[in-house]
Amino acid sequence: MSAPTSPCPQSTARRPSYAAVLRVPQARRTFVAVLVARLSYGTVALSVLLSVTRATGSYAVSGAVMAVFGASAVSLLPARAALVDRHGPRRALLPMAVLHSLLLCALAALTVRPGASPASLALVAGLAGACAPPLGPTMRTVWSELLDDRRLLQRAYSLDGVAEELLFVSGPALVGVLLRFTAPAAGLLLSAALMVTGTCAFVTSPVVGGRGRQKAAGPRRRSRGFPAGLRGPVVAAAGLGLALSGVELLVMAFAGQRSHDDAVVPWILGALSAGSAVGGLLNGAVNWRRSAGARLPWLTAGLGVALALAGLAPGPWTLAAAMACAGVFVAPTLTTAYLLAEETADEGARTRAGAWVNAAVNAGTSAGSVAAGTLIGRLPLWGCFALAGAVAALTALCVARPGALTPLARTP
Repeated sequence: MSAPTSPCPQSTARRPSYAAVLRVPQARRTFVAVLVARLSYGTVALSVLLSVTRATGSYAVSGAVMAVFGASAVSLLPARAALVDRHGPRRALLPMAVLHSLLLCALAALTVRPGASPASLALVAGLAGACAPPLGPTMRTVWSELLDDRRLLQRAYSLDGVAEELLFVSGPALVGVLLRFTAPAAGLLLSAALMVTGTCAFVTSPVVGGRGRQKAAGPRRRSRGFPAGLRGPVVAAAGLGLALSGVELLVMAFAGQRSHDDAVVPWILGALSAGSAVGGLLNGAVNWRRSAGARLPWLTAGLGVALALAGLAPGPWTLAAAMACAGVFVAPTLTTAYLLAEETADEGARTRAGAWVNAAVNAGTSAGSVAAGTLIGRLPLWGCFALAGAVAALTALCVARPGALTPLARTP
């Protein structure tokens, strides 16, 4: 995928750190460029919802359009990632980004005035989601090619995960600021501009754009179709998404029943994100002696226990602390799943392997939110939290089952 790069300096190898990751030649430029493009994903969801709602006056229509957008983006993600593996980022990502951005502009044009047809909105949104470029999986592939030291790669993946978490927090805030001055459709234009600008800067980086190179770290297992080694990380990611999918609704129900104040909801959800960021940074800083495959079930089980205990919180601020503890396991679980996917993937299918994990967590989130909305009101809140924790615990058992994970070399 990238041009050959010089090996990491010896000092970097002796004392790996987050600063050492960014000191690798071209790493900082490439990472900043892709973060600009990925910020588009933090702004586009809210922009689609608000602009469609403004154009149609219907929350049902906006929810349906957003569902079509999300479903097309998630279901076709592995296929788009396969195009990147086959043709390289420059030839695959740039056309996707341009087409995706043009369709967002078309959606903005349709929603700038009331009276747009729901069918046309759904069609354009679905096409936009279908060609959304797999920027996250591609960047993780670039990290794996830039860094031969597994400890540095672990830190790079953790840094990438924390940055992504912050993008999805700051993206809606940026749209909120924009709404003070203009119509919601402007958020779609902003998303399009971020996507094209960031992707252009990303694919023109000297370490991005080729057809891929073989690392000298040793031979990889070759596989056809869906690699058996991906079952563990994909199941873990899907279970994580499923367990967390109803958290927002559960927190809102908790606030309504216990504090009668919806103002605490953002703080509780913010505590979950903050805990995830802290957990991701700590996970990347530790020199783990166990392999990613050995760590993954324990991280998923820890999330399950934390979610189950959160349902016993007596008040909103106690719940915020409990959610922060649960968040500590979120980013490490995803980072470890991505690492495991990278270790077990075929040399020419790394981007697709990461995309399967990405798609799994999003699919789990989408499926679980429907179930959570159905169960709230039929079960006590502590039971709903316990059920979310049980999903994560069951996922841990599935991932730890013999044969779910292939034998892996230990991290040096």
